[in-house]
Amino acid sequence: MEYKWTVLTVTTVGVLMSGLDTRIVIIGLPQVAAALGADAEQAIWFTQAYVLFSCISLLLIGRATDIIGRVKIYTAGFAVFTLGSLLVSLSQNPTQVILFRGIQGIGGAMLMTNSAALIVDATPKKSLGLALGINQIALRFGMMGGLTLSGLILAFLDWRYLFYVNIPIGIFGTFWAQRRLKEIAQIDKGAPMDWIGFGCFTTAIVSLLLALTFDAYGMADRSLVYALSIITAIGLVAFVWQERRQAHPLLDLSILANREFTGGVVAQFFNSIAWGAVALLLSLYFQLVLGLSAFDAGVRILPIDIAFLLVGPLSGKYSDKYGHMPFTTTGLALSSLSLYLFSTTTATTPYSLMVIYLAIFGAGVGLFSSPNMSSIMGAVPSERRGIASAVRAVFFQTGSVISINLAIVVMTLTVPYYIVSGVIASNIVITPAEITLFAGGLNSAYLWMAIINAVAIIPSLLRGKRTEETETLTKEELGDDVI
Repeated sequence: MEYKWTVLTVTTVGVLMSGLDTRIVIIGLPQVAAALGADAEQAIWFTQAYVLFSCISLLLIGRATDIIGRVKIYTAGFAVFTLGSLLVSLSQNPTQVILFRGIQGIGGAMLMTNSAALIVDATPKKSLGLALGINQIALRFGMMGGLTLSGLILAFLDWRYLFYVNIPIGIFGTFWAQRRLKEIAQIDKGAPMDWIGFGCFTTAIVSLLLALTFDAYGMADRSLVYALSIITAIGLVAFVWQERRQAHPLLDLSILANREFTGGVVAQFFNSIAWGAVALLLSLYFQLVLGLSAFDAGVRILPIDIAFLLVGPLSGKYSDKYGHMPFTTTGLALSSLSLYLFSTTTATTPYSLMVIYLAIFGAGVGLFSSPNMSSIMGAVPSERRGIASAVRAVFFQTGSVISINLAIVVMTLTVPYYIVSGVIASNIVITPAEITLFAGGLNSAYLWMAIINAVAIIPSLLRGKRTEETETLTKEELGDDVI
């Protein structure tokens, strides 16, 4: 078997597990909160802890990957994620769930930072889009399975089984990665770690995510939010200053001068703001507005993933031949259209019409995802792919945090906060009039997401074509002789 296919099988298991866990937590959040007696703030941190710990560790992991090697970090990521899943499943109180979800987040960061880099290292340019497309299909298949599996598990079993399902996958993935992967990337072996830069970045990203979460959910007074925002700005300035004077920086800022890389990352950032909250919003629509069970809600969201599975591999394959531009632009346009259509739905909207809206969204994401990732990762040299993948992941994760927080903020403009928080924690019963009000809040959130996603078209178009120097370098690194 050619090595590129070996890498694809190993990384596919990783993103499958990551996708599975993402949707399982979203759909099962109210049940987990109710079972542990968690309040609204604790329930929020069941999801936010994963993202926070992931974002904190991404750049450090990315730099460690370029120094130590992709294979060692990726294999360790499987083990850490599996351990985190086991610990969450054994948790006895909300605090333990939050802490152990953080461990899962670190493991997830180790997997996601390296999966794309491993594929790019081992795959010729002419088939890179297809390989990344297949990898993204696995992610979506995991998300699709998470939706239906979550409802099925909660219908018959305890919530802990939501996390048990990761354990056999993680054990297999750790063993398979250890046995089959080999280090072929050029690494910066022996280089020192920029701990001061890591401290500045950690201070900035923690302050940012805390400010966003506290502000969205009303968990602190406004003066604390302002203070955290100031700390974020100071941390970012200090981080840039530190990286510019370091011989071995945590983040080589020169990669941001690459227009194709930066344009793709910024486009992904806006897209993730629009995309991150969609599963939660749709789940609330089907369960709260329409009164369906968690399992039925999961099944009704499946057209998104089915459309993605149909379109994703084709966009990856043909972007290798025709370039990323037609696919990324069309994908963003379709996603924006579908989000606008979601904003027009009511409790009486026929599901047959919803299927069309969901399919348009899935097709749009499918057209955008793998060509955009191929463009981002193919634009940087081999020795910077670990940190480049980490930067991409930081922007994606931060955008997803902003997405959920923004959706909550927009909904609370029309819906009293106690209703929103009570629904999330599953500790109140709301009246039909309040349900109608909540549906209006969901529509407002969708409209904001549609506008933000449309903005992503601008940096996507401005990234232009790959420079001749980078193109030549990429061809040399990704030649057909990689086996």
